[in-house]
Amino acid sequence: MRDIPPTAMLRAFEVATRHPTFTSSASELFITQSAVSHQLKNLEELWGLQLFQRGKTLTLTPAGAALAPIVREFFTKLETSLADLREQKSRVRLRLSTTYSFALKWLLPRLPELTRLHPEILVTIESTDRAINFTNSDSDVAIRFGHGNYPALHTEFMFREQLFPVASPALLQRFGTPHEPAELLRYPLLTRDGADLVPKWDSWFEQAGIQTDALHESVRFADTNMTIEAALLGQGIALARSGHVEKELKEGSLVRLFNIPFPSPAAYYFVCPGGIETQPHIIKFCSWLMAESHQAQLSYT
Repeated sequence: MRDIPPTAMLRAFEVATRHPTFTSSASELFITQSAVSHQLKNLEELWGLQLFQRGKTLTLTPAGAALAPIVREFFTKLETSLADLREQKSRVRLRLSTTYSFALKWLLPRLPELTRLHPEILVTIESTDRAINFTNSDSDVAIRFGHGNYPALHTEFMFREQLFPVASPALLQRFGTPHEPAELLRYPLLTRDGADLVPKWDSWFEQAGIQTDALHESVRFADTNMTIEAALLGQGIALARSGHVEKELKEGSLVRLFNIPFPSPAAYYFVCPGGIETQPHIIKFCSWLMAESHQAQLSYT
């Protein structure tokens, strides 16, 4: 670290790389022209490198040109980090754990409203499909998809989604629009592989009053987002959860097929360790979350 000069020298060098003369550099630094020249001379002696060709105007040497962007990046990152830290100093951090698909499809579009209402809360999101264990996690609160059986945790019901088939307009143009639920059996059906909480086509067909022996499954996907993306690409019909296709239905990139009520057997719950739900920033966050959940539930039923 012996070659690291005082900050004043580095600042003089960074400013001088952007000005044609010592005089104009001195104006930006609010020091004299001789002080700038002295700082740069000392820097060149410390590093054993000539940084400028001196004449009527300053010209960077190859060594100066190589070092200029490094020094400029140092000051840029320093200023940015300081600004971020000063902003965070007046805010309270809330660490939230939830699934990736829920964070991306439902929570993320709503976060600007939280920031508008409560700019003092800084939310950081950890996405994981693993069950939350607050003893081994840095998260303060979590949103989980399940049946609400979270022993020893403070738990609040948020909302329950509806399940329904969705398809892209391109696929419907290619295969035709089905008019009866049974017609879906001749379409490629997209399925998410996984746990018991994942919606199943045979359950939906049973709800629609249709007996099925074998389904024409196209591909099984590892997560919800891949399944929806495949439907957007016209690869088949997906059995979607209402909270995961709000944007696509609104834009018309996906079309809901049939209005058969089929509530998801699992729902979303807000959970946190017992006792911290009374902290002011968590009360604010939870109240906002419940208001958004209520509006979502109304639109899904």
